[in-house]
Amino acid sequence: MEYSTDIVSYLTQTQINQILQEKRKTMAKRVQLVLNQDISKLGKSGDLVEVAPGYARNYLIPQKLATNATPGILKQVERRREQERQRQLELRQQALEQKESLEKISSLTIAKPVGENEAIFGTITTQDVVDAIKAATGQEIDRRGITIPDINHLGTYQAEIKLHSEVAAQVNIQVVAS
Repeated sequence: MEYSTDIVSYLTQTQINQILQEKRKTMAKRVQLVLNQDISKLGKSGDLVEVAPGYARNYLIPQKLATNATPGILKQVERRREQERQRQLELRQQALEQKESLEKISSLTIAKPVGENEAIFGTITTQDVVDAIKAATGQEIDRRGITIPDINHLGTYQAEIKLHSEVAAQVNIQVVAS
């Protein structure tokens, strides 16, 4: 009697294992989603990503961070990418024009009070460079894109202005006594 129940339980366990294996084969290994927002270590908004089904079902879709990838959504994403590419080209062209106008200026002059040994009081900041550019050309430049060396004495220095991810301009800065 005991022997027959072991066979039945063995057959039942074997059948259960077969059912589980078939279930695993039919389950999706990865799910394609389109991101609605930038997610670190996953992608940027509009990217097509493949993630685990549980991650998609339990986190990304309920939080509205991503949507299922359907043909209609993929077309929308492609259209948005093309518009973004055109916008980036226009921004790059504007940055190139801005670079030309900045490089036409031979040098920017910044006046600072001077102490002994031609040492200036304080230092030249990126805001000083922005103000000098605005006075000389009338252009608005983001100060966070300006890289200048430490300026503590009178003289000529060179600053790099990043106008676009692919465009940077070099500007000479003349520091004089006020």
